[in-house]
Amino acid sequence: MTDAADARGWASCRDRRWLRRRRFGAITIGLAALILTKSAQAAALALVLAIDVSESVSSERYLLQHEGIARAFEAPLLVDAIAAVPGGIEALVLEWSDPDKIAITVGWTRISNRAGAAAFAATVRATQRTSNGLTAIGSALLAAAAAFEHLPEPAGHRVIDISGDGMANFGVPPATARDALVSQGITINGLAILSEEPWLDEYYRSNVVGGPAAFVLVAKGFDSFADAMLRKLVQEVASAPPATDAFAQMQ
Repeated sequence: MTDAADARGWASCRDRRWLRRRRFGAITIGLAALILTKSAQAAALALVLAIDVSESVSSERYLLQHEGIARAFEAPLLVDAIAAVPGGIEALVLEWSDPDKIAITVGWTRISNRAGAAAFAATVRATQRTSNGLTAIGSALLAAAAAFEHLPEPAGHRVIDISGDGMANFGVPPATARDALVSQGITINGLAILSEEPWLDEYYRSNVVGGPAAFVLVAKGFDSFADAMLRKLVQEVASAPPATDAFAQMQ
């Protein structure tokens, strides 16, 4: 082979190697961009609103709960708290009574601004009561935790926000469910409505809530449910760690 042919062959080989490196570099950059996009999409908080619809909750009381949740997501205080969280939040509404009557009424919804919060409030208002039965708090907790498995994207922090007006009288013991879920890194907060059982907040503290920074808020009755729910949601959103910090803790 002539020197010229050798030179052409070497140049061709060099060009092929350069093209391969360039393609590999482009693929690497593309994958990195995809990973960063996915991370940017992660919500800081995934929140299940688990609402008591057992027999003690009359139609009037149910409407007060229903409207209280919708109003909370229209309140500037909560909207501003959500907008300040990188990635916003994912929220889901679940109604519970008997273990076999637990139902999701509003599926996972990303909320990051005023328009998203208003749309979520409208969706809540459009739903109807799904059941009316016994008070299976433990079963409600397990169902709420199962909902996290269907998040569109993993969230930095998982919280179950359970509200009710009575102690458990059926199903899995709440403390048993609570301990299992806390061991999975899930936080459970409670809103105890004291219209039927004035000591319910202490019962919630001992048997229902758990996990990092878990807390119980009290509504003296269903008339004050909306204000208590708003305060509870603002506290949960404001205390949510940034998604990157929460993911690091999960490793």
